[in-house]
Amino acid sequence: MPSSDAPGDRPAAGLDRRTELSEFLRSRRDRLKPADVGLPDYGTRRRVPGLRREELAQVAGVSVSYYTHLEQGNSANVSVEVLDAIGRALRLTDTEHAYLTQLVKPTRQRAARSAPQAQQVRPAVQQLLDSMADVPAYVNGLRMDILGWNGPAAALFGNWAQLRPEERNWGRLIFLSPAARDLFIDWEAKASAVAGILRVHAGSHPGDPRLTTLIGELSVRSEEFRRLWAAHEVRRKSHGPIRMRHPLVGELRLAYETFPLPDDPDQMLVTYHAEPGSESATALRLLTSWGPDATTPALTGQESVPSAEARGA
Repeated sequence: MPSSDAPGDRPAAGLDRRTELSEFLRSRRDRLKPADVGLPDYGTRRRVPGLRREELAQVAGVSVSYYTHLEQGNSANVSVEVLDAIGRALRLTDTEHAYLTQLVKPTRQRAARSAPQAQQVRPAVQQLLDSMADVPAYVNGLRMDILGWNGPAAALFGNWAQLRPEERNWGRLIFLSPAARDLFIDWEAKASAVAGILRVHAGSHPGDPRLTTLIGELSVRSEEFRRLWAAHEVRRKSHGPIRMRHPLVGELRLAYETFPLPDDPDQMLVTYHAEPGSESATALRLLTSWGPDATTPALTGQESVPSAEARGA
């Protein structure tokens, strides 16, 4: 499927910081209306979908030329106070504000990490995963790579041990696996979250060649990814409810939690559980009792293998 040539649709291969800063600020400004920031709307026909630059500058308390300079990707000597004022004017979430700060003031530490080393789950963390007999859990890494998991996660999502390491990635699973559309009832919300998290990773590691390759591949092969990537949403994996329709036990209403791991800020432990006493809890308990021996295609498109092989490398 051919990719779009529109500037906002092009993948941020390598994520050029100036271009991303410009497009991110413009996309946040476009989603606001004068009434959202306390300005009068006289009903005249507007040439732009959201706030004008002069309106945003007025609300932020900066000059139009200063804001225009910033939106063009020129971020030299921007103070924290001005950045905070612009963030408030744009109604940025905490995650969006952190992302904007990262784009404007990239740290030397991040620049030095342009080519991250291969990530691995510490043995103690894998032991923790294995000890969670009734809780599907896995460790996410940079690029949303799936680094480690337990038997219940294999029962819920499919036995990732059958996939090549480069295929154990939420971006590829969500946007390139037809099974994902069946498993996640609100697939659009899941896909939007994955695209937003990938953008945060791209901002943190703009020179990572594997991440650049992943974004390029998804942009070429998935129209939905191109659309969501062009929206410039940024997300962080956190917590909340999620609904799944598993081929063996039917609908599951679960909640997920995310725990950052020490020593590596890009590794997150993610767990799933059901409300005690609920039908979903009963179904999840049945499902996890099978572990990776459950015969289900889930997100692999293949049948699983014995549990001794479930953890993968």
